[in-house]
Amino acid sequence: MGRATRGCGCAIAVLLVVAGAGAFVGWKYVLPWWRTQPPPASGGELTIRVLDVGPINGDAILISSPAGKNVLIDAGDTTKGKAVVEALKRNNIQQLDYFIATHPHPDHIGGAAEVFKAVRVLNVIDNGQPPSIPASLLPATPQKSPAAKKPAAKPAKPIKTSTLTKFYDDYKAAVTSSGAHYGTARPGTKYDLGGGALLMILAPSEPFFTKDKMTTGGNEANANSIVARLDYGSFSMLLTGDAEDQTEHRLLTKELELKSKVIKIAHHGSKYASSADFLNRVKPAVAIVSCGAWNRYGHPSQAVLDRLKAANVKLYRTDLQGEITITTRGNDTDLTIKTAKETTEDVWAGRTAQKDDSSRSGFIAYGDFGPPPKPSKKTEQK
Repeated sequence: MGRATRGCGCAIAVLLVVAGAGAFVGWKYVLPWWRTQPPPASGGELTIRVLDVGPINGDAILISSPAGKNVLIDAGDTTKGKAVVEALKRNNIQQLDYFIATHPHPDHIGGAAEVFKAVRVLNVIDNGQPPSIPASLLPATPQKSPAAKKPAAKPAKPIKTSTLTKFYDDYKAAVTSSGAHYGTARPGTKYDLGGGALLMILAPSEPFFTKDKMTTGGNEANANSIVARLDYGSFSMLLTGDAEDQTEHRLLTKELELKSKVIKIAHHGSKYASSADFLNRVKPAVAIVSCGAWNRYGHPSQAVLDRLKAANVKLYRTDLQGEITITTRGNDTDLTIKTAKETTEDVWAGRTAQKDDSSRSGFIAYGDFGPPPKPSKKTEQK
């Protein structure tokens, strides 16, 4: 009887050790993984509309969840607020649960003030960074003239810096007057859109990028863009704002789930983003470029398009196909993508740059709008 009792005690001890080890493994590895998983899809329809805010550059992406919650990411430039409002009315949207301003450039938040006047906005999220004014656009500091017989020339009238950031001042004023709850983006923050749809912030993370970190190209305001991931069942979409190569590299160094079925290509298809390493990690089946036919920066870049083609993705472009609408019920086989118009142009043909979209080469972020200059006769003859 004593031996049986001792044998039973040993078996119980072994079971306790195994159970303890299992509990530790579950706590250490399974629980963190489980917490990162999005909720199951409800079977309702999730709709993403990449709005056409051309013919100049811009982003405006409207998300409608299966539960009826609406998110607007960016609002085009100052001349496209009306177009964004019309898109909201066309889709019977009278309230935005979230407005996300990816970064303080006019082609992303210039139309925000008009949107805030037209619909109720409950929550506003941005990266907390004010616009930086390039030194080339600041008024020159008057220098003391050396003593001379002739009187010193009358100093030029200084430029009012407030006019350079009017789009941002208008945006901040609209946020305040709307009464919306304001918050800054924090990596890892999740926003439950209902019905199984989940939006998670991936970037920016501190320390924020500064001009001295942009030696390989791009500019710091873009590099600090909000990057988010939208999940719904088996569907996923990476929303990259104007992220630069530096942003992508930082994301690659973190333990993040970046693989996505659809990607909104960063920075309108700039050559300073969408690196081969990043695309290899994301492994998208579909890529969408939001850009305008009048942009001066060669968006989308041929180099980026070549990398996308090598990745064997299905490509869509707002400059050629207008508004792009994505619908899914969260299943592997029900993804539908429709364009507002057909195009006879080659979606794989990039545009020629007239300016370089990099801080180091005089990137202009303010007031650089309107049609590109007409080609000279010499250019036409070539």
